[in-house]
Amino acid sequence: MFIIFFLDILRMVAARMGQWLNLLVCALILLKADGFNVGITYVENAVVKGAVCLDGSPPAYHFDKGFGAGINNWLVHIEGGGWCNNVTTCLERKKTRLGSSKQMVKVVAFSGMLSNKQKFNPDFYNWNRIKVRYCDGASFTGDVEAVNPANNLHFRGARVFQAVMEDLMAKGMKNAQNAVLSGCSAGGLTSILHCDNFRALFPVGTKVKCFADAGYFINAGRNTCTHSVSHSLSCLHRQTNGSAKHLPASCTSRLSPGLCFFPQYMARQITTPLFIINAAYDSWQIKNILAPGVADPHGTWHSCKLDINNCSPTQLQTMQSFRTQFLNALAGLGISSSRGMFIDACYAHCQTEMQETWLRTDSPVLGKMSIAKAVGDWYYDRSPFQKIDCAYPCNPTCHNRVFDSNVHSEV
Repeated sequence: MFIIFFLDILRMVAARMGQWLNLLVCALILLKADGFNVGITYVENAVVKGAVCLDGSPPAYHFDKGFGAGINNWLVHIEGGGWCNNVTTCLERKKTRLGSSKQMVKVVAFSGMLSNKQKFNPDFYNWNRIKVRYCDGASFTGDVEAVNPANNLHFRGARVFQAVMEDLMAKGMKNAQNAVLSGCSAGGLTSILHCDNFRALFPVGTKVKCFADAGYFINAGRNTCTHSVSHSLSCLHRQTNGSAKHLPASCTSRLSPGLCFFPQYMARQITTPLFIINAAYDSWQIKNILAPGVADPHGTWHSCKLDINNCSPTQLQTMQSFRTQFLNALAGLGISSSRGMFIDACYAHCQTEMQETWLRTDSPVLGKMSIAKAVGDWYYDRSPFQKIDCAYPCNPTCHNRVFDSNVHSEV
């Protein structure tokens, strides 16, 4: 009897393992179909220029060469990864891929906006596509010559940006007919902050525009230095990283440097065409600005932040107020035909890097248009696109993020 019971248990375990194996195989097939691996390139000659990561290691990027009609078109995409705003958090970051190229994986998967397949990325698939790794902790704005031997921290993000651009120009980007600077999250903020600098690299005849994915961080009016130290924007200028001199002068001449990290105060003055892709219920901003863990000691928001379906009516009402605040901040972008925007009602963060949200049969749409179609039409001047979605939960096409509580224990 015991043996029969034991065999039944084994069969159940085997069946369950078989299900998981099938899921794993399906996931790998999808990855193989949607993405492909691209090796890393280290900018070794940047070190002598002092253009280095937090730990002094060389900057890096991943480069997939263009082909066919896209051989003279360039898309430079900046990696995201939050910020460090004091010596303690930057020392922690220095030990990771976000502060050292020594810790970066040698290959990354390109998909979504970086895909090389026409059906997945019709407007940019044959361009030169680059993903720049993020390792300065200040959206490529730091620039301090001195290095404190006690911590060996290098605040050189602005130099890294310049060194990487120089390396790409030498590899053919100087001949670009079309060029885009894009980025996700902290990289999306970088694409806004450096948009005009990127434009200045090229002759007047080159068509240059910028995309910012999940980079429109808002000043929510709370002291984020206290409430969300490891991810603070408003505190960046307070550390000795020299960021202020690399923020848009059109903003710092009017406001404190801390405010000039927020697009709502500085994006209007950017002269280069700019497209904003953002979720009105940005999952990172909800987790780290609206309801950061340190401001929620009893974990009232924990389950809600993992999955928006778990949110109570009161929490959803608070999130609707955040959306209103976000849209008010978005008005700082100004009204211009050179601006584009795709603001959906999803609980998401970074939607251009993933195939499922960039372009697939079930991708999020706004006005019956996918992000890929909206961005492509806007870039090529086929049609303007400035649309803001209705309030959650009105959009059934959303791919709302669901986080693993074990992986995201800080939320």
